[in-house]
Amino acid sequence: MYRLILWFFPLLFQFAWAENAFSVNPLVRLETEKGNIEVELLPNQAPITVDNFIKLVNNYHYDGLIFHRVIKNFMIQTGGFTFDFTSRESNRSAILNESANGLKNKRGTVAMARTSDPNSAKAQIFINHKDNDFLDSKGNKIGYAVFGKIVSGMEIVDKIAQVPTRSLGQYQNVPVEPIRIARATLIRMGSWTPLVDSSNDSKPLKSLFERPVPLQ
Repeated sequence: MYRLILWFFPLLFQFAWAENAFSVNPLVRLETEKGNIEVELLPNQAPITVDNFIKLVNNYHYDGLIFHRVIKNFMIQTGGFTFDFTSRESNRSAILNESANGLKNKRGTVAMARTSDPNSAKAQIFINHKDNDFLDSKGNKIGYAVFGKIVSGMEIVDKIAQVPTRSLGQYQNVPVEPIRIARATLIRMGSWTPLVDSSNDSKPLKSLFERPVPLQ
């Protein structure tokens, strides 16, 4: 009996460890020119948004892009432009807005940028530099969908938020010196299970500039 117990408990521990390893949230690392930022994704609350983001990461969409819009004490934004402001479009379809998922636009959270159409988000994301409650869904107002949070590298976000900015054509708050994402990598798959894509996800979409609403 004693030998049976000694055999059973290590096995039970292995099963518990395996279940815990699978149940943890996925993790993405953004390697920027200012340092690394690690984002824990929240698929239980934002399954469509997380799935879209991971598939873009795995397709190298964010590699080489810049933080093209930076506003201290508001947010920093990326996902749409290279260092010379060439637009990089996602060939994935716009996704359903998941801003009513209970997650709030607090400092250090990551959310989808979009146009005035609530369901227009595709690839551009922003990191909240402070609590931005006015970006949340309230009543009939549809907000900006939070799908992740910074777990390492918030000091890098602070550094990026401090850089000098300028206007560039129709765009405002563009960093004077481009800050690139060298690589975005899914470093932990966690509990993410890929969703089945719709048939039109490979079709190019019309270029639109996505952004959260202006700072109030």
